Amino acid sequence: MNIENFEMERWQSKWEHKVDFNLSESGVHPLSFEEMMDFIDMKNLSDTLLGYIQTDGTRELKKQIAEIYSNADEENILVTNGSSEANLISIWSLVEPGMETLFMLPNFMQIYGLMRAFGANMKTFFLKEEKNWQPDLDELKKLVTKNTRIISVTNPNNPTGAQLSEKARETIIDLAKWSKAWLICDEVYQGAELNGKLTPTFWNRYDKTIICCGLSKSYGLSGLRVGWVVAPKKIIQNLWKYKDYTTISISALSDKLACAALEPNNRKRIFMRTRSIIKKNYDILESWMNHQHGLFKCVPPKAGAISFPGYSININASKLAEIALREKSVLIQPGDHQKVDYHIRIGLGEKPEKFKKALQRLEEVFRKLYS
Repeated sequence: MNIENFEMERWQSKWEHKVDFNLSESGVHPLSFEEMMDFIDMKNLSDTLLGYIQTDGTRELKKQIAEIYSNADEENILVTNGSSEANLISIWSLVEPGMETLFMLPNFMQIYGLMRAFGANMKTFFLKEEKNWQPDLDELKKLVTKNTRIISVTNPNNPTGAQLSEKARETIIDLAKWSKAWLICDEVYQGAELNGKLTPTFWNRYDKTIICCGLSKSYGLSGLRVGWVVAPKKIIQNLWKYKDYTTISISALSDKLACAALEPNNRKRIFMRTRSIIKKNYDILESWMNHQHGLFKCVPPKAGAISFPGYSININASKLAEIALREKSVLIQPGDHQKVDYHIRIGLGEKPEKFKKALQRLEEVFRKLYS
């Protein structure tokens, strides 16, 4: 099997720890271990045996996750090493060569690359900037056929920060039902809403739905590498077989810390922290863009620690990102890595003072190019 370069991931992982300012990060500034101690009994943590735990996730952690989703129990949950493993095993278990699939763009490109590697006959549909990053529903209806076997969406969306409208969600569900396709929903940004209102999940609205989620983005706990799949019970048993061939289990310490983070009161506190960071930084970004002489247009994000402004200078996004990196040690994510050029993804998760300094350097890049 040949697999293509994961451009956006390689770009970010190659440079994010080598630059002065990282604006490419798609999650909020992570919680420290010391901050996590407010959420957990140290005695409980220090007594943890550092061996293998239950490979599909401990009963305690699966119970905490299941409580987030209505009409789900522990048997609907598979714990994974991050949402990336949840995505991997979901696609690996379903895609066959020649299978017709449909994928949302712009997007985090992992599932895109996996579908292509596994030989899917993949169609794509774009969220439309002129529609505030909503899909064209008439176009979507033409793309789904009786042969469509998977529809893959990310909601809230990466990189736009858009939330699918209720009409769009209903249309996607109706199309999946009509074609009897699996609906795979990456919901890793649920909880990072600027208005504080939780993004509705696709779970429990269609019996062939698979939800992938985790602690990396909205929780600021990417270093724990904890994700999960929510799916029908038979599918969870099947996915567990695939996980046996990948990472076996998450770490025992990550399991304990994840249980603490998902305790309802702690989860609420973490989401409040996340929303505070991204709202403050988007206000800073919006003010900054408004002072750039009309160079930027941006549909304000609804959720997620990310924004996706377009710019009016005639330069490819990857070339722009390369200049910012080499000349100003600022890392941004070029939109063409997510199939939309003349846009950049700017992370909203940094500490505000550092975020302001990063934007000052980015302004110097645009000022030079504009002149």
